[in-house]
Amino acid sequence: MTTSVPSSRIPEAVHRRRWAILGVLMLSLLIVVLDNSILNVAIKTISTPAPTGLGATQSQIEWAINAYTLVFAGLLFTAGLVGDRLGRKKVLLAGIAVFGVGSALAAESSTPGQLIAFRALMALGAAFVMPATLAVLMNVFEREEQPKAIGIWAGGVGLAIAIGPITGGALLDHFWWGSVFLVNVPIVIVALALMLWLVPDSRDPSPGRLDPVGVVLSVVGLVLLVYGIIKGGQLADFTDATVLATIAAGLVVLTAFVVFEKRSDHPSLDVGYFRNKVFSAAMAAIALVFFALMGVTFFSVFYTQSVRGYSPLQSGLLMLPLAAAQMIFAPRARLVVERFGNRATTTAGLVLIAATLAAFATFEADTPIWLLEIVFFLMGTGMAHIMTPTSVVIMQALPREKAGSASALSNTFRQVGGALGIAVLGSVLSAAYRNGVEGKLGPLPAALRDKAGESIEATLGIAEKLGPRGQALVDPADAAFLHAMHVTALCGVGVALVGAVVTALFLPGKPPAGQQGKREAELVAAAD
Repeated sequence: MTTSVPSSRIPEAVHRRRWAILGVLMLSLLIVVLDNSILNVAIKTISTPAPTGLGATQSQIEWAINAYTLVFAGLLFTAGLVGDRLGRKKVLLAGIAVFGVGSALAAESSTPGQLIAFRALMALGAAFVMPATLAVLMNVFEREEQPKAIGIWAGGVGLAIAIGPITGGALLDHFWWGSVFLVNVPIVIVALALMLWLVPDSRDPSPGRLDPVGVVLSVVGLVLLVYGIIKGGQLADFTDATVLATIAAGLVVLTAFVVFEKRSDHPSLDVGYFRNKVFSAAMAAIALVFFALMGVTFFSVFYTQSVRGYSPLQSGLLMLPLAAAQMIFAPRARLVVERFGNRATTTAGLVLIAATLAAFATFEADTPIWLLEIVFFLMGTGMAHIMTPTSVVIMQALPREKAGSASALSNTFRQVGGALGIAVLGSVLSAAYRNGVEGKLGPLPAALRDKAGESIEATLGIAEKLGPRGQALVDPADAAFLHAMHVTALCGVGVALVGAVVTALFLPGKPPAGQQGKREAELVAAAD
């Protein structure tokens, strides 16, 4: 088997406009990723009491993030199959439209509960957008151009990471918090018009049957597991009976999901794919790196805004080095893979991520800000050299007509990894903060102590209401948060190093000269 695919597989008219199609696909990807990166800088504002924000607690903020990621991840399998069956263009258009409606509703939320619900609606739309973009990409580019196209596609994630925080910060400096969601609406309208004009439709000639039982089991299991983890962090007690029962129930349901999928003749998650060790290792790398990074992103916003005193816009600008590194290195990572192989490139990326997380464990309230900028740049560099090679391995491990399934699987593992990262590392942060600060809350009325111990933002909010008497709480709150951040960052280091071990053991090394085509043939044969 050679690496090229006959040109007749892709119509000439589609082939000519393939780069314009990639641009439209990146625009649709942009709004899905942009939303999460914008939300990151708005966390502090939304947690501020009305009228500035919604007065959301740390656990409610975690749910505003995780309601999106869990619905997104839970529906990706089905979304990929629906796209394979009905046509990827139709699904892409419908998904973006639903995402736009959800964004408009989220902007008008008046309570944290409404925000959580409308974020879930946004995720419903996004779940049908993400797998369709990669599936269309795999059907408009020949195999030899796919790594380059996927690298540019991954660079689009970096662009969204750059634009999101800056746009969000600028909006929050001039408008109300809901503007960070309303900004999605005009982008949605432009994306819909361009898709109708440029993007071709494609579908799997032999689509799988839908799997509603599997979808319900996966979503219920993940929600129970994440709820238990977040509740444990909120209470600072993971031995609480309710916490243990909820986590156990989630694990039982997820186990039932795996057993059901293994026995089903039309599983949404084909367990057979994971017999390919290369495929499994790439999936594990994606899940583990997003577990570590999403948890860090969550606490870095509180570090820059609450401890260091930067505005939302300034916090967004501080994220620029991370985004710049992704934009620079993601499209070029394939060249590193060609020289050193998937194993060395991805493992080095994960070790670099672990080193940057370790650096967070040394940051204090007066650490020079240029050190944070260097850490963010190195973090983006590490991410670029993980996402591009693993995405190529995953997408090329399955036949072209299964592109929707491969895309859904990779994005599901990324989202589940990120959701669990926010839940676990957010809970570690919450528990460590409460344990560190509650001894300093004695002067407060009993009714306020529990509320003040929830997060640094809750403590500082109460301190501000108390006026001069509350100033005594500021330094202890900062000290407790920094300690909690250090503990959380070290947990992230451990997770990234586990990922490095997995990729070092199972990802393929550099193929001998002239053997790249043979390696791709082996990957496809292993998947078949």
